[in-house]
Amino acid sequence: MKTMRVAQVPRPQAPFEIVERAIPEPAAGWVRIKVQACGVCHSDALTKEGTFEGLSYPRVPGHEVVGVIDAVGSGAAGCEVGQRVGVGWHGGSCGHCNHCRRGDFFACPETRTTGVTYDGGYAEYMVAPAGAVAHLPDGLEPTAAAPLLCAGLTTFNALRNSGARPGDLVAILGLGGLGHLGVQFAAKMGFHTVGIARGGDKEELARRLGADHYIDSRASDPADELQQLGGAKVILATVTAGDAMSAVAGGLGVRGSLIVVGAVNEMQISPLFLLMGNRRVQGWYSGTSIDSEDTLAFSARTGVRSLNECFPLEKVADAYEHMISGKARFRAVLTME
Repeated sequence: MKTMRVAQVPRPQAPFEIVERAIPEPAAGWVRIKVQACGVCHSDALTKEGTFEGLSYPRVPGHEVVGVIDAVGSGAAGCEVGQRVGVGWHGGSCGHCNHCRRGDFFACPETRTTGVTYDGGYAEYMVAPAGAVAHLPDGLEPTAAAPLLCAGLTTFNALRNSGARPGDLVAILGLGGLGHLGVQFAAKMGFHTVGIARGGDKEELARRLGADHYIDSRASDPADELQQLGGAKVILATVTAGDAMSAVAGGLGVRGSLIVVGAVNEMQISPLFLLMGNRRVQGWYSGTSIDSEDTLAFSARTGVRSLNECFPLEKVADAYEHMISGKARFRAVLTME
């Protein structure tokens, strides 16, 4: 029996275990991927801490997976051995419920989540439904591509569906794991890009990533600063702090949108402010495999890249702690080779 190494969570809140498992065979409609790299995302805490409803253990986290298909189950259309692929957060859906029939695959009651409802990419091999697989373009190395399958996908997909047009004022709140990619995407899409973060020391980074303006939210009121620039068409909130979102919301222009991709329990915004300017607050789900392909292709063409720190699989605990502490600059990535 051929075996592989995996980093599993044996039970909620338990330390990671590096164990040997049998290499899985792909079922009908599934493929097996020889993993080359896997991003360590804040959402992996759902599996690590056991806060996602219905989890079963042991479970292997990881939903920013890049590798090569090395086995194909029957009926896995469009997939061949040797293809370079990735798998993101959205791990498949039923395809026949009303939500799927309308194209809202994220709302499917049978939605699968990579590394949550089935084992993910903290492993040397994993299996995934063919419909969850995104094909990688040339020019992206595994460690460069992995974070684009969640952090990149989420920011790219939110911005391209925001209604903003080239030349519109678009602000990215936060310059962390998502925000540093959001600034790059906004600039490459032709938006008048503003980076917002705490501290003047982040200005050089924001401008290097493509921001036209930088707002230090500690030194001035970010909402006032945005209004002085004409009001934002879009504010993409990538932080996980409701008070920071509340503080910047007043910078929306008429018909502006605050798009939330950072998970917070609550925030405050004036209903009157929304009413009087036809403004809105919107959440954005990351995306499906075709959205991942679009993100990867756009990044390969325009040079958008994540800033990463890489760790071998056996250092998974260090990588996870580095990420969860907020010390990663700016994405942690596990490597299998």
